[in-house]
Amino acid sequence: MAVIKHIKIRNSNYDAATDYLCFKHDEFTNKPILNEHGQMIPREEYLLDGLNCDPFNFGRECESTNAYFKKNNTRSEVKAHHYIISFDPRDKDENGLTPERAQELGKEFASKNFPGHQTIICTHPDGHNSAGNIHVHIVINSVRKYDVPQQSFMERPGDAKAGNKHRSTNKMLEYLKQETMILCQREQFYQVDLLSPAKIRITDREYWAQRKGQAKLDAENKEKIEAGITPDKTEFETENGFLRKAISATLDDSNSMEEFQKKLFENYGIAVHESRGRISYKLPDKDRPIRGRQLGTNFEKEYIQEFILKKNIPAIDVPITTETQEPTPKYVPSQKTIRLIIDIKSNIKAQQNRFYAQKVKVGNLQQMSKTLAFLQENGIGTVEELEQLLSSTQSDFEDKRLSLKNTEDRLKTVNLLIKNSGQYLAHKQVYGEYLKAKNKKKFRENHESEILLYETARKELKQLTNGEKIPSLKQLRKEKEELMKKKNQEYEDYSFSRAKLRELQTIHSNVNSILNKEHAQEKEQPEL
Repeated sequence: MAVIKHIKIRNSNYDAATDYLCFKHDEFTNKPILNEHGQMIPREEYLLDGLNCDPFNFGRECESTNAYFKKNNTRSEVKAHHYIISFDPRDKDENGLTPERAQELGKEFASKNFPGHQTIICTHPDGHNSAGNIHVHIVINSVRKYDVPQQSFMERPGDAKAGNKHRSTNKMLEYLKQETMILCQREQFYQVDLLSPAKIRITDREYWAQRKGQAKLDAENKEKIEAGITPDKTEFETENGFLRKAISATLDDSNSMEEFQKKLFENYGIAVHESRGRISYKLPDKDRPIRGRQLGTNFEKEYIQEFILKKNIPAIDVPITTETQEPTPKYVPSQKTIRLIIDIKSNIKAQQNRFYAQKVKVGNLQQMSKTLAFLQENGIGTVEELEQLLSSTQSDFEDKRLSLKNTEDRLKTVNLLIKNSGQYLAHKQVYGEYLKAKNKKKFRENHESEILLYETARKELKQLTNGEKIPSLKQLRKEKEELMKKKNQEYEDYSFSRAKLRELQTIHSNVNSILNKEHAQEKEQPEL
């Protein structure tokens, strides 16, 4: 899944951002890595482009813009904004995502959402710890250099004017998450709903605490092994990580909220506090409790109560009908990623390297095992049943995609209606004065821009509504809010259906590969 991250930069040295993108840095300290001559080491692979600036002169040009508009003069001001779009590692292998394509998408995203800003876009082919995820860095000067047309996502009229600063409000960040989801949906990439609260919430701070703690533990264990001492533990665990494991284990073993709280305290020394309908957890050696929402929605009061309630609902036996109708196979998502079986005969690398060919054979056996396990879990016994499930899933996917597209189209229309209605109302009074003016030619010359904006907005509104009555701004904003909620739910349903379809297509392809291989082996056997 793609995610977007935002970082505020208060460092007045803009070159530091460019250096980070182009040269190797220590992932824990963020300090540049130097060679034996004390020089920074360039990254092996990256792509760099600029919008409204020369990317290799980004710092000087930003400083010139700041000086012209007399902005970013104090230490506390935000000098730049750093956005990072990280794509799912699977998109590289399964959906054809390349660094070059990611760079183009990053440029498109930046030009659409940060117009008029001096921007550098840089794509790196790999994430932290060789995660394999292609990601795009977008760094913008906080001060807008050029005037741009007012956009629907801009909260104030001044947001489109040169000399004003980019505002990373909660509403703006929510909009950028929405744009990231739309981008991935269009490109058929893996994606989840970024606007819904995370079931397991791991902050950037916790992520780096885990990474640094693990690196320190690995170093200590290495020294112990060299000294002939067996390490006590090999995996570092943060406080929040320990809490999640303890809560999940206790919840599985509890049948009431009171029992859950009692067992959590008896087994782990963790006290549960409740205030204003929310719960928090206090570790035995800590003074301050950790709120459930810091851990994720799966650790809040509502989820825990619902989980316990479902456990206590008795199972209902469903009578078996005597009809001879064949049941439609049901889909149960696999808990493990299933990949395509590779044809070794057509794989050039496998033909050239016997060690790689051996690795591919082992991988194919694993995928065969996962494929057969999937068929058993879903009660699929024949190829016809699999094709029936695949066909119904394809139809369901197309329906959900069409429904989502219709909602998006309507949302786009509503956004245009809101934008043009605001422009229409803002200049309506001036246009009324123009109609009443005795010297219309002179009045129009003095108010040319306002009158043109009014006439353009009026024309757009007539086209958008087909000449019908224009809804009020209040009605439009209410409809937009409802459409946003509908779109988010439809997108979640669409994403699940797409993942289901992809998995079934992979299963179908693997089954054909297995059957074709068995058929070929039967042909090769000599007749007795």
